[in-house]
Amino acid sequence: MKWKQVMLIVAISAVSAVSSVAIYSKLNPARTSFVQTVDGKAPANYAGFFDKVSGNADPIDFTKAASAAVPAVVHIKTKIPAKKISNQLPRGSRGNSLEDMFGDIFNFGPTVQPEQRASGSGVIISEDGYIVTNNHVVSDGGDGVADEITVTLSNKKTYKARLIGKDPSSDIAVLKIDGTGFPFLLYGNSDNVKLGQWVLAVGYPLTLETTVTAGIVSAKGRNIGINGRQSKTPIESFIQTDAAVNQGNSGGALITTDGQLVGINSAIYAPTGTYAGYSFAIPVNLVKKIVNDLIKFGDVKRPYLGVTVAEDKFDAGDGAYIGSVAKDGAAASSGLKAGDVITKINDVNIYSWTELQATISSYNAGEKISISYKRNGKDFVTSAVLSAKTPTVEQATGSLLGEKLGADLQTIDSKTAEKYGVEGGVLVKSIKAGGMFSKTRMEAGFIITSINGTDISNLEELTAAIRSLKGETAQLEGFYPGYDGIYRYPLNLGQE
Repeated sequence: MKWKQVMLIVAISAVSAVSSVAIYSKLNPARTSFVQTVDGKAPANYAGFFDKVSGNADPIDFTKAASAAVPAVVHIKTKIPAKKISNQLPRGSRGNSLEDMFGDIFNFGPTVQPEQRASGSGVIISEDGYIVTNNHVVSDGGDGVADEITVTLSNKKTYKARLIGKDPSSDIAVLKIDGTGFPFLLYGNSDNVKLGQWVLAVGYPLTLETTVTAGIVSAKGRNIGINGRQSKTPIESFIQTDAAVNQGNSGGALITTDGQLVGINSAIYAPTGTYAGYSFAIPVNLVKKIVNDLIKFGDVKRPYLGVTVAEDKFDAGDGAYIGSVAKDGAAASSGLKAGDVITKINDVNIYSWTELQATISSYNAGEKISISYKRNGKDFVTSAVLSAKTPTVEQATGSLLGEKLGADLQTIDSKTAEKYGVEGGVLVKSIKAGGMFSKTRMEAGFIITSINGTDISNLEELTAAIRSLKGETAQLEGFYPGYDGIYRYPLNLGQE
């Protein structure tokens, strides 16, 4: 190939390459950053908080907070002595004569429950020895309290403790040890706790000595249903953190990096029985109210607003949706109505029903509160004076469930149950037009004894059964007093 031909080929190739680049540039203009800047700063809606790149953030120091908290967090140990229990059932109650016969032959009599020991944590809140902990830490496993409670400080000194009061609904208990000059923690303000904020958990996990772990606040206002195990009127609005917490941490302190108490560690999310990434603390603003009442009165004086939740909006995320308003409550006097959405109590934002419960529970009866709410998309503000009157569990449950089902419901008394040979049941006193029950063939006077094959003895069990249903259809079963036979009614829970 001649030299001229080589140079011609090279020239043609160069022109082709330049032309291709020019054409591509016109068809595909240069891409710009998705984060646009204005005068060197990020726009206001940019999902970040730096206007411009700066130096490294100041390091977080946990040492002072840990040093302040450790002396005020105590190790609580409980003991329940061995005692005789009986597994002997009354004759004829075992269900068949064969079991009764073998029970008599082998004399199934009293057996011994071995001594039980448990441990947890607590927080000293006054220099004269008042201690806050969890109710379940000092419980005997039922409604009572452990026979023996001892408290050991970080300096290894041990004291006998006595119970001042307990509140299973919030899982709080108050103990007292004799003495003065005890180290104690100062209350912080749990309403000011923010997502992503550093916190420390202090306690005695897994029978270890004082242990401090760190994490961040990962959520607020959590309801995990754990307090329902020990109370029919549970109150839950936990601070969720990822600080490592294990068995034995219960009752211990959740503190800020400046050493202030913002929560009492109460529960962990533990499918395996040990820490799995999330722990839950009772907010200190609720703790303060409960503790003050237990010390002053021996029980809790709960304020009464007089609203029930819209069941399908329990944890809506944009406010507390009102399902019904009691005629004798503070809410009715303030003008609140069913369908309103409470968004703020005083200066505290309300995002769910659980947060409303906990916030109201942190006030005292007689206190005046400001209530911000939405009605038909418009914002309003009203005020209410919380009353001391609280409905019974039966009244509260009946009102809530009756509103959902469109009926006036009542647990039958023991005499009625005995008369008809049932363990219990729920009487349908009346049926409201347009409600769910009105769309069945059911009539007033019907007594519900089971739902989807699960026996029902009272309103609480009926409520729990309906909440647990995964589908939209339920089969109610029961009887009409004075009539023979069992009646069954399908109920479409998806109907409004």
